[in-house]
Amino acid sequence: MPAILEQAWAVLQDQALCDECLGRQFAKRGHGFSNAQRGHALRVALCLQHDAQLPEPELCPLCMNHFHNVPEWAERVYQALLPYEFERYLMGTRPPGFLEDAERQLRRRHGLDAAEPLKQGFNRAVGKQFGELIQTRQGRPTRVDFQHPEITVYADLIWEKLSVQVNPLYVFGRYCKHVRGIPQTRWPCTFCKGRGCTQCRGSGQQYPESVESLIGEPLRSLCQGQDCILHGAGREDIDARMLGTGRPFVLEVKHPVKRFFDWAQVAEHINQCAQGKASVLDLRPVNGAAVGTIKEQEAHKRYRAQLVLGQPICAQAFQRALLSLVGPIRQRTPQRVSHRRADLWRQREVFSIQGRLTGELVAEVEVQCSGGLYVKELISGDEGRTQPSLAQALGTSASVSELDVIEVAGSFL
Repeated sequence: MPAILEQAWAVLQDQALCDECLGRQFAKRGHGFSNAQRGHALRVALCLQHDAQLPEPELCPLCMNHFHNVPEWAERVYQALLPYEFERYLMGTRPPGFLEDAERQLRRRHGLDAAEPLKQGFNRAVGKQFGELIQTRQGRPTRVDFQHPEITVYADLIWEKLSVQVNPLYVFGRYCKHVRGIPQTRWPCTFCKGRGCTQCRGSGQQYPESVESLIGEPLRSLCQGQDCILHGAGREDIDARMLGTGRPFVLEVKHPVKRFFDWAQVAEHINQCAQGKASVLDLRPVNGAAVGTIKEQEAHKRYRAQLVLGQPICAQAFQRALLSLVGPIRQRTPQRVSHRRADLWRQREVFSIQGRLTGELVAEVEVQCSGGLYVKELISGDEGRTQPSLAQALGTSASVSELDVIEVAGSFL
């Protein structure tokens, strides 16, 4: 204690500080006190020890009396956040640079190694009083969250402005697409690039609907958000259905006002709005890191395909050809997507493939394979860009007439 008193005496001889700023220079000493209480205790002890008058200054040189306005800032934060639903928040402060410089110089001169920076102290002081306002007026708890805040508030002490950053709401689930001809995400019009033209009737979209719009728009509306973005665990072709237990996804709602729901009821609402074209299940809120998890997960997939063959094949030859596809598959980026994806050779794997002839030139197969394998090209060969392929094994052309994804399996969230 004597060493702290010596430092505190030297500090006050250097500059007359308010209790808050004096206490902040020793914030890591002692527990259970606010900085103002710590500073006041040091001031009283020094007054008694030195039989001196050490009043607080009319204008503190380290904070310019900003800490006197903490109740006003807490009220401003409370009013700004009234429209929003949230539990976790984070307070940020932008102090004037000259105050930060003055504080650094003071600490350097006196070897103060237990201090708390102005913006950290201000964040905590305003956040504490704001939390008390929420508890007193609304009877609900809130908490500071440095990792995943739902709302971040910034106090600009330079311009005396308050700004609010409403962080996205992330919702995990699985979707099914029950009809063909609908893309997974919004597809900008190829003519106007999303600006709106006569070709797209002003919508800016190549297709009037997508899975993203069918399931995202109802959620965006419920949240009163500005936009909704679908992040899927892979994607199915526009002419393929997504059936079975569905494809894992995360919906990101930008700037939501509402974020707390009965998620079973939300799923029911989305499914009603989608009118049988798409559906969702297992909805639940997650944090933003889930987007990366969804994108990076190596999922195994199961497909069901209807095939058209170039010439009649006997059942035994068809089964031998299927069996030859089990194992590693080398695929070059398909011609149909090479305009938008890097032209590379990749190795994928077929774990199992079963099928049967359902007519003279038609067949049905079910393929279980690693993620990223192009099933249409596994069947057609894509002019040698997939090896081996069913067409190559049969010695005749083969193509997919209908494709369904029936399972996306993996350890998702």
